[in-house]
Amino acid sequence: MRYMIKNVDPLVFPGKYKSHMHSFYGSDAVTKDLPTTKQLQQGCPSGENPNDLSVYWAPTLYYVNGTDHIEVNPGMFSTYYENIDKAEIPFPENFSAIAGNASAKSQADVNEATTGITWWCENGPEDRSNRPRAAMPRVTCSGNIQAILRFPDCVDTADIKKNAYAAANGGRCPSGMKRMPQLRFSIRYNVRKLIPGGWSGIPPLKLACGEVSLNKWMRIDGAKGEGKAGAKCQPKDADPENGTSDYHESLKMMGM
Repeated sequence: MRYMIKNVDPLVFPGKYKSHMHSFYGSDAVTKDLPTTKQLQQGCPSGENPNDLSVYWAPTLYYVNGTDHIEVNPGMFSTYYENIDKAEIPFPENFSAIAGNASAKSQADVNEATTGITWWCENGPEDRSNRPRAAMPRVTCSGNIQAILRFPDCVDTADIKKNAYAAANGGRCPSGMKRMPQLRFSIRYNVRKLIPGGWSGIPPLKLACGEVSLNKWMRIDGAKGEGKAGAKCQPKDADPENGTSDYHESLKMMGM
């Protein structure tokens, strides 16, 4: 589960407190600076799998009521590794990647076939054929509202900062790259308590980054226990005296 909300992004703004708000999951060995794999392995995991010491973050979702921005606490954050049978190599040490398109203004900028990005009502009703699939449902969800996003699955082992999607290259990695398992985010938010009257049209929800424009899987067991054992520690902010978890304060720190 989420263990921290903070205005840092060690990939986009390393060493700075100038990011919009992010929700963090996984190993708690992260600050404004990007940790190494070895540093992450010394952290405390927030998920049920004590062997998953990666760190994951996504823009925080807010319920917007006038000028108030109320954090929507995820009911469930899940990570899956897909296409494991197609992988040539495991994730390289110190590998990191960004999924999605921060400059996207329309559905055409998103390319769902590649990134898999979509919002939908987990238990219906289904309206994805009547709206951009990267936009939130225009009808009241009967249960959770869910977001899905896939990450690059190709990497240049000589320069791990270079990555790509096999789906964007006919199902194969570009020349000079090797294929890894594909990481998929699935985040479920229960917004019905915050919006008991529901909504019709664009919902009163906003990501911190701005307006939103049959799977096979296996449990990973390891040295720290079986995959559902949970952590024996309590994850926490590794840099509690700096940065902020307040939405409006984060805008001030961004100069907005």
